[in-house]
Amino acid sequence: MWRKISAVVIPTVIAVGILAYMLWRVWDDLVMTIASADPLYLAAAVVVCTAAWFLRGWRYRAVLGGLTVRVGLIFSTACIFLSQTANLIVPARLGDLVRLFILKHEKLATYSQGFSSIIVERVFDVVTVAVLGLIALPFVLDVPDWFLPLIAVPIVGGIAFALFLWFVGDRHSENRILAVVYRMLAEIRAASLNLQAVLILGASSIAIWLVDIAVCAIVVLMFGEWIPFPIIVLAVVVGNLVKAVPITPGGVGTYEFALAVTFELAGMAPATATVIAVIDHLIKNGVTLVGGIASLYYFGDWSVSLMKRSFSEGLSREELREP
Repeated sequence: MWRKISAVVIPTVIAVGILAYMLWRVWDDLVMTIASADPLYLAAAVVVCTAAWFLRGWRYRAVLGGLTVRVGLIFSTACIFLSQTANLIVPARLGDLVRLFILKHEKLATYSQGFSSIIVERVFDVVTVAVLGLIALPFVLDVPDWFLPLIAVPIVGGIAFALFLWFVGDRHSENRILAVVYRMLAEIRAASLNLQAVLILGASSIAIWLVDIAVCAIVVLMFGEWIPFPIIVLAVVVGNLVKAVPITPGGVGTYEFALAVTFELAGMAPATATVIAVIDHLIKNGVTLVGGIASLYYFGDWSVSLMKRSFSEGLSREELREP
């Protein structure tokens, strides 16, 4: 019981502590900075952020199609909304597992297919973000030394993972655990390692992250700031790569810190950098939360019950057993 409570409380305390420190150090200038904001840009940022979610849903639909799981755009988008909403509450991105249960309940997909779909999505996300950061680096002066390895490691890891999938082949084993692993590797390979999949998932991933970066660019304009677009790209890239390490639920605190630090290194005032980072993530998490609530209504009462039990007591062995 205490282990489950601490697993949620400790990461939440860390997130609150980071945000509190960021706001405390610029508190005197914060009110003035917020007062200068143009609310029309806020509305535009929300609209653009919402569009990004439907792009994610379209890409996830393509991923599931590669795994022979046929779904509609609303269904795939709702899946992502619900799992990402869960990630705002539970640590270590365990909210992603909610998708496994949705896919099994609604589409009779196996847990292996559900987990494989998440891996494909995550790999394309991390590699795409890193590639965009690598492209932006030459246009940004005085980049800290630690930025390059932060960006290079996901790219090298993604290439290594693709080569591993390519050479491992379709293997089989009598061992139950190895059999599951081999089946998942075969599914991931089928869904991602062919020309059509690479083109569709690669292009859609680039579009998704450019729209995500555009949200941050709109927030920058909302506070009357102008900075080169490559710096905004690099800030969002660094923020999301740091956020990928599941220290806090939804990357709250760590994302804002990384974003603000990058803007400050580019010469932005600390108060402005902080409020832009906080508002940017608040918009993205706010749209996520609203979409998650709408998705609960879309899937029905069983999904509410599932979410409650998965957070409070976990899932039973019977629920986790493959069909």
